[in-house]
Amino acid sequence: MTATDAQTLATRYIAAWNETDPARRRALLAGLWTEDATYRDPLMQGAGHEGIAALIAGVQARFPGHRFALAGRPDGYADRLRFSWTLGPEAGAPLVAGTDFARLAEDGRLRTVCGFLDRLPGEA
Repeated sequence: MTATDAQTLATRYIAAWNETDPARRRALLAGLWTEDATYRDPLMQGAGHEGIAALIAGVQARFPGHRFALAGRPDGYADRLRFSWTLGPEAGAPLVAGTDFARLAEDGRLRTVCGFLDRLPGEA
C-alpha cells in the first residue's frame, strides 16, 4: 500500500462518516467496505453495510452538526491501514479524537475496522 492509497482510503472513510443522506451513505459504504465488514470500538459495533450505516446514523444523531476530519497522515502497509481522526463542530475545537486500524480485503475494500477513542467529551 502506498501513502497515496492510505490517504485515499482514509479520506473516503471520513466522507462516509460525514455523509448525512442515507442513500448516498449506503453507496459510499458499498464501494468502501466488503459486504461482511465489521466495525468495533469501545462504545459500539456493527456488521455489514446496514449495521455500519446504522452506527454512523447514531453518531450523527448524537452529535448533530459535527464533522469528522483526518488528523495527521494515514499510513499503511500490506493489507493494514492506520489513521487518526477528530469529531467536532465545523467552527470549533474537536470534542472527540480517535485512531482506527483497518484490515483490507483482497479487492482493497475495508474488511475490519477497530477504533480506539483517544479523547471523549469531558476528558481533560
